[in-house]
Amino acid sequence: MSLVEPVAEAGAPLARRNPVAKLGAALLFTFPLVATLDPVTPAIALAVEVIALPFFGVRAGVLARRVWPLLIAAFGVLVSMVLFAADRSGDLLFSVGPWDVTTGVGSAAAGLILRIFAVALPGIVVFTTTDPTDLADALVQNARAPERFAVGALAAFRMLPLLGQEWRMLSLARRARGIDTGRSPQAFVSTAFALLAGALRRGVRLAVAMDARGFDSGVARTHARVQHFTRADLLLIVISALLSAMILTLTITLDLFRPIIG
Repeated sequence: MSLVEPVAEAGAPLARRNPVAKLGAALLFTFPLVATLDPVTPAIALAVEVIALPFFGVRAGVLARRVWPLLIAAFGVLVSMVLFAADRSGDLLFSVGPWDVTTGVGSAAAGLILRIFAVALPGIVVFTTTDPTDLADALVQNARAPERFAVGALAAFRMLPLLGQEWRMLSLARRARGIDTGRSPQAFVSTAFALLAGALRRGVRLAVAMDARGFDSGVARTHARVQHFTRADLLLIVISALLSAMILTLTITLDLFRPIIG
């Protein structure tokens, strides 16, 4: 049931905003996460993002079931920090064989894990509340992106679900020819190479078709759906920039007073 249940409601207040405005707001909001390394900044940003989810119409329960790959990434970061962290300063928490897990390692791991979720969540929210065609139209009309790039990215995004189907067809074809399709590395590499070759051929055909339709001719094109950039969209970007500045300021202030606090 969770595979077909929608992640977001299209009629939510912020979900109706211009796709470029939502994308710009997400980029501005994640700037402090790139500029800092401490765990406080992503923790604050993540809290703000969770509070904003209802305004985008995102169902938190469904979203939690869809972002399981982030848990795998977080576990990989944790294991990597425990095994390979160079800075093991601070108090000793516990030992795992020859590796000492200190407060410094825990703080660095927590910062990276929180940063993974805090950076990924705005992008997930933007793409789950935005129709891909509307995003491509808005990039061309409002952000003045090249039509060849925007429409090509839209076509590639639309073709992503085909990769899973084509992988299954290749596996069935190999089995019909009597070739082992088990879990061996050789079978995986062979199927992946065939999938890559098919994707390249499809990309070439798509590029030729776009050139034949004049997407690279430089002639102005009309649009079936006009994307309006309103004051509400501008307000969303301004609020995102202000929240980003507030989080960055709060983080810098905490860093300055941390030696005094102890």
